[in-house]
Amino acid sequence: MATVKEVGGYKVGNLIIEGKTKQVYDVPSMPGHCILLSKDRITAGDGVKAHNLAGKSVISNQTTCKVFEILKSVGIKTAFEKQVAPNAFLSKKCEMIPIEWVTRRLATGSFLKRHPGVKEGYRFSPPKQETFFKDDANHDPQWSKEQIISAEFKVNGTLIGSHEVDLMSKMSILVFEVLEKVWQTRNCALIDMKIEFGVDSDGQLMVADVIDSDSWRLWPAGDKRLMVDKQVYRNLSTVTDKDLDTVKRNFEWVVEQLDHLVPPNEHLVVIVMGSPADKAHCENIQKYCNELGLKSEVRCTSAHKTTEYTLDMISFYEGLNVPLVFIAVAGRSNGLGPVISGNNNMETPPSCTISKFSPICH
Repeated sequence: MATVKEVGGYKVGNLIIEGKTKQVYDVPSMPGHCILLSKDRITAGDGVKAHNLAGKSVISNQTTCKVFEILKSVGIKTAFEKQVAPNAFLSKKCEMIPIEWVTRRLATGSFLKRHPGVKEGYRFSPPKQETFFKDDANHDPQWSKEQIISAEFKVNGTLIGSHEVDLMSKMSILVFEVLEKVWQTRNCALIDMKIEFGVDSDGQLMVADVIDSDSWRLWPAGDKRLMVDKQVYRNLSTVTDKDLDTVKRNFEWVVEQLDHLVPPNEHLVVIVMGSPADKAHCENIQKYCNELGLKSEVRCTSAHKTTEYTLDMISFYEGLNVPLVFIAVAGRSNGLGPVISGNNNMETPPSCTISKFSPICH
């Protein structure tokens, strides 16, 4: 690409970094910010396979901007600020953590190569999480969380330790579950995806870089044969202009669908009982919820006996990104309500423990 002096009305400074599919420029007039400029380039296999694809820069940028707008709308911290040109967006300037976080709902692709014997389509619940060290020369080797912590990365003055790794782990699952749910509204299955994190000048950790059709697998109607992601390009042994047109049309289809991927403005009351003995009582609560026009579901879990399952359940419902109320129906030990209240990310956790004697709200 030629030297760039202005993007979207912003005068740009030094080229901070250039990757296979984008350039990142400093913005002198806005300290702490940068502009990410996409290229008309598609690559695979650590750049070994690469082609020019006219229009891809605009498509990729539109995809990224729309995805980040969805994530920001549900309160996920991202570096994305706003779109400034058809092929560029303004972002907080971050120093990137050299780790890719991959979240999987179904087993496919490289996972099957690394885990022979697992059948394609095996469903992970909760989603499977993997991490890879960004190193093209060694084909991005898989790393454990212990390796990430032991590397002692210092990023923008922040040491990446166990707390930061746990935070990235939770955020990557949340990002996946948010996008999985909204894609389901278009009858499209999000199979897996990768994201990256950065740290800004204030030491804030956030989702950064880009999220576009190079970042995920999407199967309309859950059918692999209908895939509309970059895997179509990866699978090509030879690449013709007609093949590239197909890839481009798939990417354009994704952008069109993203216009409809708005988190639904719904609500949900989750009635959680500590044991099946409370079923009748919970059904009575659900009856009154229905009379009030409140959507509700009844679940059964023990905070004492199945703690991990309880936490997974909380995470699942938070991933729906709708106004949410938990009602915990428990015995005199009163453990279920506090466990739910203490392990969700809502600013003012709306949960309530109910016994047959009196409600105790948290």
